[in-house]
Amino acid sequence: MPNAKVLSEKQAIVEALAERIKNAGAGILVDYKGITVAEDTALRTDLRKDGVEYTVVKNTLTRKALDKLGMNELDSVLNGTTSLATAENDPIAPFRILSEYSKKLNERFNIKAAFMEGKVLNEKEIAEMSELESKDTLYAKVLGTMIAPITGLAVCLGQILEQKGGSIETPAAETAE
Repeated sequence: MPNAKVLSEKQAIVEALAERIKNAGAGILVDYKGITVAEDTALRTDLRKDGVEYTVVKNTLTRKALDKLGMNELDSVLNGTTSLATAENDPIAPFRILSEYSKKLNERFNIKAAFMEGKVLNEKEIAEMSELESKDTLYAKVLGTMIAPITGLAVCLGQILEQKGGSIETPAAETAE
């Protein structure tokens, strides 16, 4: 029978892991077998830049955490070398970065499974998520789309004003008062 101290430490790890997974917008389980230290360092740097938490995890403890959250479908992939990448702010970031590394490193680095907001994703959904752009880029595109008509209207009104003999510029005498 395990030592009570060891058992309580493992329970704390499972609780922390379950909390991390629950709070994550998305998470990916990866088989990292065979990558070099330099490749791992580069990967961790890229993930950190985008606010992704990446750690090597123990399969048994991860299984217990996932089962606690009702994600039993992931139990079958929890064997061999396993790491977990989770993101709270930009759920697309881990998909993009890990898919890029998976393509670059071939058989030495593979995505085992993924989840988003508590739902386990299939391979097709994982591939689709990895093709999306970053959250900030998507926000910029939406904002650009929203601002375009307003900008067009401002330019049009400015041209009408100039045609009528007015000026967009305020005279220097008025600004001094």
